[in-house]
Amino acid sequence: MKITICGGTGFIGKALSEHLLQQGHEVVIITRKVPETAQNGSKYLTWDQIDATPVLLEGTEAIVNLAGSSLSQRWTPKSKQSIIESRMKTVQAVSKLVHTLHQKPAVVVQASAIAIYGTSRVDTFSEESPEHVVDFPSSVVKEWEDTAELIQGVRLIKLRTSVVLGTHGGAFPLMKLPYTLGFGGKIGSGKQWVSWIHLHDMVRLIEFCITHPDISGPVNASAPEPVTNNQFGQTVGHIYHRPHWFPVPSFLMKTFLGELSLIILEGQRVIPDKILKHGFRFDYPTLEKALQNLKEN
Repeated sequence: MKITICGGTGFIGKALSEHLLQQGHEVVIITRKVPETAQNGSKYLTWDQIDATPVLLEGTEAIVNLAGSSLSQRWTPKSKQSIIESRMKTVQAVSKLVHTLHQKPAVVVQASAIAIYGTSRVDTFSEESPEHVVDFPSSVVKEWEDTAELIQGVRLIKLRTSVVLGTHGGAFPLMKLPYTLGFGGKIGSGKQWVSWIHLHDMVRLIEFCITHPDISGPVNASAPEPVTNNQFGQTVGHIYHRPHWFPVPSFLMKTFLGELSLIILEGQRVIPDKILKHGFRFDYPTLEKALQNLKEN
């Protein structure tokens, strides 16, 4: 298949392009600026190029849109605006591209996030759970998904992503760092849920969605066994042979991170019901197995 990845130079995008190339797919990466060292086998185009000459993407069978500014930055009014605008602009660009192409792709996989469910320490969320806007992250994701409805005439996947665990990017290197320094411990109460997925399973899940035409709508990209923050830390300590003893009070997180601390101090227990019902099997269904693999690689 010819698969186009928007945001293909990021943490997930790089891994996805490598995986798809290994599986024999043709990969086109859309980015703001073509990197000096291009990945072998991938073709690169800029957003300006496809806006001016969309015919360059004729024959694309699937589009994966992972583009957008990271939430992992201090939420000043300026950064909040940048986070929102970056997501809306890329979704609108994909919508325009799909509309313009004579040969429509069969599917668009649009990045989203599990923040759309709001936060809870007692509820479990599946794709059937209602949207619940309670804070900045959930409001961003709601607007993101609403804008994605502009993408018409194709099968649309809203990929609700959890914490993606990898060794060379994403949140995990920072999550592991306190343990490496010998000061790991629970954050806040430690009872908040952490829904997660191994990067390897993340890219497999995206390909599964692309190649299974009976899957559409929201898909939770999370492992089947979420854990609490305290359980997450205990597992990191166990796998890396480091103590789990130094608790970090909530007020310190709020002082240093401001509103961004919501992502760490609140959480949601998310289950990937839809993908499991369609037959997807995780290579790393448990956190211990996932972290052991990351340690070895």
